[in-house]
Amino acid sequence: MALRDLTTDYAGRGAPMFRLALKTGALTVLTLGFYRFWMKARIRRYYWSAIRPGGHPLEFVGRPTEMLTGFLTAVVFLAFYIGVVNLILMFFSFSVFKGEAPAYLLSFIGLVPMFFFAHYRARRYILARTRWRGIRFALEPGVKGYVWRATLWWLATILSVGILWPVKTFELEKYRTDRTWFGDQKFEQTGGRWSLMGAMKHVYLAAALILCGIIAATALDEPVWLAASAMGAIWAVLGLAYWKAESFKRLTEGKVLGDAGLRSHPRGGRVLGVYLLGGLAISALLTALLIGLAVGLGLVFALVDPAMIEAGFKDLGDLANLPAWVATLFALAAYFAMFLFWGVLREVFITMPIARHFAETTEVVNPDALNAIRQRPRDEFAEAEGFADALPLGDGI
Repeated sequence: MALRDLTTDYAGRGAPMFRLALKTGALTVLTLGFYRFWMKARIRRYYWSAIRPGGHPLEFVGRPTEMLTGFLTAVVFLAFYIGVVNLILMFFSFSVFKGEAPAYLLSFIGLVPMFFFAHYRARRYILARTRWRGIRFALEPGVKGYVWRATLWWLATILSVGILWPVKTFELEKYRTDRTWFGDQKFEQTGGRWSLMGAMKHVYLAAALILCGIIAATALDEPVWLAASAMGAIWAVLGLAYWKAESFKRLTEGKVLGDAGLRSHPRGGRVLGVYLLGGLAISALLTALLIGLAVGLGLVFALVDPAMIEAGFKDLGDLANLPAWVATLFALAAYFAMFLFWGVLREVFITMPIARHFAETTEVVNPDALNAIRQRPRDEFAEAEGFADALPLGDGI
């Protein structure tokens, strides 16, 4: 391995990702969701293989059957929770409080730890099935500690009206990173719990400007002050892009692996540009898709009942006179088309460009220290990331 720091190449391209996401997404729709585990595995393999520190691609070796088995295990557990625990809660709620609202509240509170449980286990599975240069990653068992820490930090964040979000983010990331291994070497997350506060500064200032504008407009009865709130909202969007890039940089550069480390320099402007331009592209293409569906269904109507088209529509009220099967057909076609193409376009225009930017701006520092790392045993556990799929968490790739 060369003495110099290792830069990261990104080999992913939009066209192959579009074809892969479209094909696997269509199969997921046609199989009523059953193929989604194969879809996730194939898309992950593509992303992992595209990220190449020092020219060596990452590998994802997880199997779809593992994900399916884990999902079924989680469904059985959640079915018990929903069917038995909720029934007991509902019984006591009606007996004591004469209503169902307390039961719903307690049921939700009981479900919250499961989200944190699922998040930790999903990350453990992904790391256990990820390799670089043939060496496995791993995450130690520690889900109990993560659940109570995540619960307390989320509660503190909510009570602080979001001010402690950077502290929560650092503390939970440190807990996970300090239990992460690459081969027989353990990672460490350096830095203090307040180290991410500066990354959120623009959001704080924007929130203060929004609040001041609202207070001034209300107290002085002058709506013109709401312009300050509008400016604050724009600033907040820019601040969130800065937060995403700067927090990634600080957390990444705080991770050390023995004598090796990481260096990162993502740009908030680039992140914001990806979301804005990607969102515009997705909106335009989905709008064009809906128009195309309407035209296509119009041609079908013309073939089935030409008189319906020849009569035309004087106003939107005439649409109510269409047969029920017409509205049903259009609704189904629009739903599945939007469901499929939204996921495909999001991968191409948002997820992949963000992954490319973060990968290409990250370097491995002092890579010679990695030569002493040796392989670790394979990490086996039953439910894979099944709880994350069953809840679901929207854990993405």
